[in-house]
Amino acid sequence: MSNFSASSAHTRHSAERPYPYTSFSESTTCAGSPPGFKVEGKDSQRARIGVFDSGVGGLTVLTELYRQLPNESILYFGDTARLPYGSRSPAEILQFVREILHWMEPQGIKMAIVACNTSSALALETIQSEFHLPILGLIHPGARAAINQGQRIGVIATPATAASNAYRRAIQEMDPKVRVWQVGCPEFVPLIESDRIHDPYTKEIAREYLSPLIQQQIDTLVYGCTHYPFLAPVLQTILPPSVQLVDPAAHVVAAAVQELELLGLTETRSPLPTRFCVSGCPQEFAKTAVQWLGFTPNVEQVNLNEGVKTAPLSLETLDFS
Repeated sequence: MSNFSASSAHTRHSAERPYPYTSFSESTTCAGSPPGFKVEGKDSQRARIGVFDSGVGGLTVLTELYRQLPNESILYFGDTARLPYGSRSPAEILQFVREILHWMEPQGIKMAIVACNTSSALALETIQSEFHLPILGLIHPGARAAINQGQRIGVIATPATAASNAYRRAIQEMDPKVRVWQVGCPEFVPLIESDRIHDPYTKEIAREYLSPLIQQQIDTLVYGCTHYPFLAPVLQTILPPSVQLVDPAAHVVAAAVQELELLGLTETRSPLPTRFCVSGCPQEFAKTAVQWLGFTPNVEQVNLNEGVKTAPLSLETLDFS
């Protein structure tokens, strides 16, 4: 995961006014876009990229967007009221993703990135057919990167992603000779969201999850959840040094770069401040996110069902002592 400094982030997190987003209509299909996709209006490039996850995990994708597409404006949504997604049913995940996109689409986003492997595994194909805008997921970019690294690939993921076999199917469709082993890691997301990465217990549970993969002599490990790159300092003390780590976040953003170029929507002006929204507690998200972002985000609380939000909340006004 790339680091993002507080100084370079300053323009992205200041308080902001509502932005007059453009709208989408059914019209001529652009190269690389879904049927019916067209961005209307002279300021269409200025529209934001929508990024969503169950919580702070999607910040790994956001950081890559800052690195690879520094001029793009971002709308980030964390569904913190309903995390973790990894223990949810496929029907629940699909419903959650639909609700998020139904809220995001009227904001005028020009692209959505599903910054959640569970949602990518269980809902991507369906939502791509239901919404008239480009929607990118993590599985195929991550799978392709993995087979470029090795032939004995381990995947650590949420139980739902592991049970879906999404990574195994994607990898073996690309190269049937590659061996794939998957491990569901139900405790990782709650530990990360509760800021317990450096607890001795976290290392203990990580060793338990990684043990069967190490026994299979994997040469590559895929972070099958966007939260997991935050665990890199712990995982690297357990894995053999020869094991290559693959973060699909970097590769889905590389795909976004190509897609925006195909659509003629790459932004060249300075970005608007990133808009952070959550379904749960803004204070808790801000407190956890600041260490990964390098700056103090303003966070809005959004009610997906009612379509209402509270005023932005800044960490600078909070006392977490």
